[in-house]
Amino acid sequence: MSKEPAGFSSAKLALIPPTLQSVVDAGDLSGFVTLLFHKGEIAQVNTLGYRDIETKAPMTRDTLFRIASMTKPVTSAAALMLMEEGKIRLDDPITKWAPEFANMRVMKNAEGPLDDTYPAPRAITIEDLFTHRSGLSYAFSAVGPISKAYDAALGDVLNNPIAPDQWIKALSGLPLLYPPGERLHYSVSTDLLGFIVGRVEKKPFRDVLMERLFRPLGMPDTDFYVPKDKRSRAATVYRQNDKTGELRPLPFAQHDSPPAFCGGGGGLISTADDYLKFARMLLNNGEFEGRRYLKAETVTLMRTNRLTPAQRAIPFLGAIPMWDGMGFGLGVSIIDHPEKLGFLGMGGKGSFGWPGAFGTWWQADPENDLVILYLIQNSIPLEPGAITTLAAGQRMGARAALPIFQRLVYDALT
Repeated sequence: MSKEPAGFSSAKLALIPPTLQSVVDAGDLSGFVTLLFHKGEIAQVNTLGYRDIETKAPMTRDTLFRIASMTKPVTSAAALMLMEEGKIRLDDPITKWAPEFANMRVMKNAEGPLDDTYPAPRAITIEDLFTHRSGLSYAFSAVGPISKAYDAALGDVLNNPIAPDQWIKALSGLPLLYPPGERLHYSVSTDLLGFIVGRVEKKPFRDVLMERLFRPLGMPDTDFYVPKDKRSRAATVYRQNDKTGELRPLPFAQHDSPPAFCGGGGGLISTADDYLKFARMLLNNGEFEGRRYLKAETVTLMRTNRLTPAQRAIPFLGAIPMWDGMGFGLGVSIIDHPEKLGFLGMGGKGSFGWPGAFGTWWQADPENDLVILYLIQNSIPLEPGAITTLAAGQRMGARAALPIFQRLVYDALT
């Protein structure tokens, strides 16, 4: 653990490791890496439990995590770079680069028959992709026939073997669940945004991220696969057996070179220190270590809510009152009413971030000049019908660990 700088209570920070360790000891999670960056300094790093339970390989600061949807803000930042250069606009129809999405149709009932549709009133725009208001979906975030249709057309969201152009064609053949712009429905929108970024730049999307973000920021461990020489540092993703409570490894395809599908919605693998650099860049209004990546006004745009009051009233994933205390901007959520967050989190007004399906979470808090990283590897089902069990897909200890950690961090702030 690093020495605490001014701004935190050392005694209260010291409560974090044993509290999280108790979750590991109870068998609810395999381990944690957490990191606090406050006022220009590392305030605390915790490495607890195991990256591999069977071999007893411990969590370390350089452990590689599948960060899932923490990929989305990275993809969004790359797209914003193109927007600053005038290559894309928020109101551009995506058919400009993805003509496959011309003449889309919308389901009359998002849970109803796939062939009961009407013509989309307008084209999907770049902004719709940033904000998940495209009418697209995931298999796991939908209910009814469209959920199974997504699964059949696009395959396993965790182990996707499809090349981008083939994936785009398959996606465009599915009807939209809602008219573009109508509501936030969590979806493959950011994957599509990433592939459009690649088409705009006329190169693989992964190459764009490497050239514009990962290499210049100094993120050598962030990629869409784990090379052989790094696999010993990779944390195993576990899923809890509903009946026995046992943590069992969830298999992932291993690649010796970059995979065909480098999905901007959830495909990245990273470390605490790598992702910290990206988060610090956004916290510092687009600048990191003397290099500017985004204009300050662009970062402000990214961190500004774009949902209407009516859209915020719709529960996230059908059940979570997500938008009472936070809104959604261009690829990140933003806390704008901290007093309304309840169990959904903590943070100063203007805090922003986005979590991942394997339990990873980060937040940048401009009000407190703070970046928080919380990395675990705990999978809940991401398959057709999963929307009905997502909120209860893990034991209470695993679910409670993040909000308890958030509370302890903010309680320790002086």
